Amino acid sequence: MRLSGSITALATPFTAAGEIDLDAWRRLLQLQLDGGTQALVVAGSTGEAPALLDAEYETLLRTAVEAARGAIPVLAGTGLSNTDKTIAQTRRAAALGADAALVVTPPYVRPTQAGLDAHFRAVADDGAMPVVLYNVPGRTGCDLLPETAAALAGHPAIIGIKEARADEARMSALLPLRGDGFSVLSGDDPTAMRAMLAGADGVVSVASNVLPRAMRRLCDLARGALDADAARALDARLQPVFAFLGAEPNPIPLKALLQRMRIGHGLRLPLTPLSPALAGDADRTATLVDEIEHACRDPLAA
Repeated sequence: MRLSGSITALATPFTAAGEIDLDAWRRLLQLQLDGGTQALVVAGSTGEAPALLDAEYETLLRTAVEAARGAIPVLAGTGLSNTDKTIAQTRRAAALGADAALVVTPPYVRPTQAGLDAHFRAVADDGAMPVVLYNVPGRTGCDLLPETAAALAGHPAIIGIKEARADEARMSALLPLRGDGFSVLSGDDPTAMRAMLAGADGVVSVASNVLPRAMRRLCDLARGALDADAARALDARLQPVFAFLGAEPNPIPLKALLQRMRIGHGLRLPLTPLSPALAGDADRTATLVDEIEHACRDPLAA
């Protein structure tokens, strides 16, 4: 498996009563498939994984695998703060049909680089399914450094990295790791176009929940610098959406946009709905999202 292109970190829709909204979940999955999304992530940070019960996690993942029907890969968020628990979660996801595990650096415990190396090797050595490293220091409190990622990239079961740091130097340090068996993916929508023009394989995107066609189009244009000018033009149009999605902690703004699309009703505590002061921004962004998606309904770039 080689991951590339537009990969959606899926939100988890809830009903007004706070239960999993399976109907909305299926509609969100279909929106991705119709829009050209090239892989799906279930129960990552955007999916509010810490708020999900085990049975809910299994239902979401099983339903996503059924919807994808093998046409695109389904990645499961399996990273936890302990290695043995991460291995157990990865085995569970594999049994449910996931194609790969997205394994975040262990939150809260702040391991050393040696600890991170040992953690990811143990998960990969277990062999349940291929592993994608996920580095997001702003959420986890630890940073997987490029030299540690480089040491891990040679493991046959570790197939890529999602790097959510936005600085250009970090992406430049990771790009030499790209190869037939290892993908370098941006985890930051606002800088994803720049990363792909520089050689990154794609993006694990929050915005593609509501902009699947546009993010696929952006990836098609930017990967391999197919049309750098067109990529920059589309990216410029997308930046206000990216800015709104960062107005409050993810996935709060995203959930506000999805609710305006009638996909889900809110979040689980301690996350709370979008601040009322941002409601006008949400309305304007929802209109912009609709305009951009409509403009991208032409046949997708090859």
